Amino acid sequence: MAKQRLDTLLVDLNLCPSRQQAQRLIRAGEVKVNDQIIDKPGTEVHTSAKIQLQEKPPYVSRGGEKLEKALKVFKIALEGRICLDGGISTGGFTDCLLQAGAKRVYGVDVGYGQVAWNLRQDQRVILRERTNFRYLTYADFYG
Repeated sequence: MAKQRLDTLLVDLNLCPSRQQAQRLIRAGEVKVNDQIIDKPGTEVHTSAKIQLQEKPPYVSRGGEKLEKALKVFKIALEGRICLDGGISTGGFTDCLLQAGAKRVYGVDVGYGQVAWNLRQDQRVILRERTNFRYLTYADFYG
């Protein structure tokens, strides 16, 4: 039987949108392999093992949960709005904005390759990686 790192297996089985998210869940003790909690992302497990997640997170990162709370507390409606996520990272804020009804989200980050795959594929997300937010101009978006 083949073995694979637990974090990459969770992504391959579509149980997590990214390896970073898988690692967070594993370290938090929210992943069971054959009814045993595994808390080390690099643990090699059989690809046929029974894997259970305690709870599937609502967003690709915890940032989305924090933003969701703020949107509720301040009663901010996003339906049909165009939004900007400056420092998109994994995309938790962007995921939350889209689920709350945003029409489009511009995601800017100085890094690259961190944004969750499902957000990269979403036509409503306009991604600007390797871009320092401080130096953005109007032309960077509309130019």
